[in-house]
Amino acid sequence: MRMTLEHAYGIQGDRLWRTIQELGLIGADSSGGVTRLSLSPEELEGRVYITKLMKSAGLEVHRDEAGNLIGRLAGSRPDAAAVVTGSHIDTVNEAGRFDGALGVLGGIEALRAIKEQGIPHERPLEVVCFTDEEGIRFGAGYLGSRAMAGDWQSEWLDFTDEEGVTLREAMESAGLSPESVWKAKREAGSIHAYVELHIEQGKALEHRGEPLGIATAIYGHCWLDIRLLGEADHAGTTPMNLRRDPLLAAAESILAMERIAVQHGGVATVGKLGVKPGSTNAIPGEVRFTVDIRHEDASILERMTQEIERHIVTSGKTREVEVHIKHTDSGSPVAASESLLHAIADGCQLAGVPASPIVCGAGHDAVAMSRLAPIGLILVRSKDGISHHPAEWSSPGDCEAGVNVLLHTLIILANQQNT
Repeated sequence: MRMTLEHAYGIQGDRLWRTIQELGLIGADSSGGVTRLSLSPEELEGRVYITKLMKSAGLEVHRDEAGNLIGRLAGSRPDAAAVVTGSHIDTVNEAGRFDGALGVLGGIEALRAIKEQGIPHERPLEVVCFTDEEGIRFGAGYLGSRAMAGDWQSEWLDFTDEEGVTLREAMESAGLSPESVWKAKREAGSIHAYVELHIEQGKALEHRGEPLGIATAIYGHCWLDIRLLGEADHAGTTPMNLRRDPLLAAAESILAMERIAVQHGGVATVGKLGVKPGSTNAIPGEVRFTVDIRHEDASILERMTQEIERHIVTSGKTREVEVHIKHTDSGSPVAASESLLHAIADGCQLAGVPASPIVCGAGHDAVAMSRLAPIGLILVRSKDGISHHPAEWSSPGDCEAGVNVLLHTLIILANQQNT
C-alpha cells in the first residue's frame, strides 16, 4: 500500500517533548546534563520509566535476554516480519537529553499515535530500547543490538568499568543471566526493516537550514586501548637523554593520528588519557589512552588503523617504551537500504518535512541491526552540532518533525506486501 497525501497523520508534539524532559531528569547531574551509564542505577531507573511509557501507550512489553526492552503493536498479519524502530537511553558522562533518547521516545510516540488513531497496518510494529549502545562503561558498544543480531561475543562479559565491575556483574545486578544473552538473537527474516530516528550530532543540517536528513551511510569505527609502559623517575634528577617517558611517546602518536586522519579524510580521537603516577615532579611510568578511528570506507578505515598502530609501536621503540595495543571494539561502515531510503523520502513528503541525503558520522544501533535487516536512519538537526554534552539541543519543532516522518515511514513499511 502506497500512502497518499490525503492519508497524512501526526503525533502529539507536546506529549513527546514532555517525555524527553521527564526522562532527562533521570540521571541529571551537576554539570547540567545527564549521566546514565549502561546498567547503572540511573539507567535502570530510566528503563523503569520507559517500560511504564510503553505500557501506557498500549504496547505489549517484554525484556529479552540481553536486557533490550521491546514494545510491540500487533498488526493485521501477526505472523508477518515486524517493522522495528528504536535506539538507546544509556549516555556518556555529562551528556545531553536527546542522544538515543529521542529515538526511543519518538518510537513510542509514533506507535502510540498509530494505536490511538486506529491507523491500519499489516505488519507488527516494535520499538526497542537497546542495552548499552554507547560502550563507554565497559569498552564495547551496541551490546543489545549486537545480541539481537546474533553477534554476541561472550568475552565481553569480562570487560570491566573504571571501578573494576565486570559486564557480567552489572548484568547480574540488573537481573539478567549473562550466560543466556545469546538467546536474544532474532531469527533471519523475523524483521522486515529497521528504521532509527536520531539526532545528527553534527553541524551539516544546521548549515543547510534543514530540520532533517536521510542517512545514506554510517561511518565504520575501530576502538583501541593503548597502554605504554616506561620508567617512572624523578623529574629533576633524571637527564632528558636517560628518560623512558611513555607520555612523550603518547604525545607523538596522538599528533600523528591527527595527520593520518586528515590525510585519509576520516577522523581519529583520543577521548580518555590516564597518566601514572600522576605527580607534578615525577616522570610518568605508565600512560593509557583510547583511540576512536572512523571512516565511511572500510578499506581506508583499516589503512588508517594500521598506520596509527604502526606509529605507536615506532614511537615506543624509539623511546624504549613497552607498547600494548588492544582492539576493544569495531564496526564496518554500513549503507542504508535503497528501499528504506525511498520509504523515508515518502514519509518526509507525507509529513511535509524537507530532507536531503547525508552521511552519518556517528555510530548507532542501526549498524548492528544491519546484519539482521535492511536499515534506514532519520537524522534530526542538532543546534551548533553539539552532542555528548549538556548543551546538546534539538528544538521541539525539529523533534516533532522527525517523529512525524518516522510515523509515516513505519506505516509505509508496515503495509508493504513483500515477505
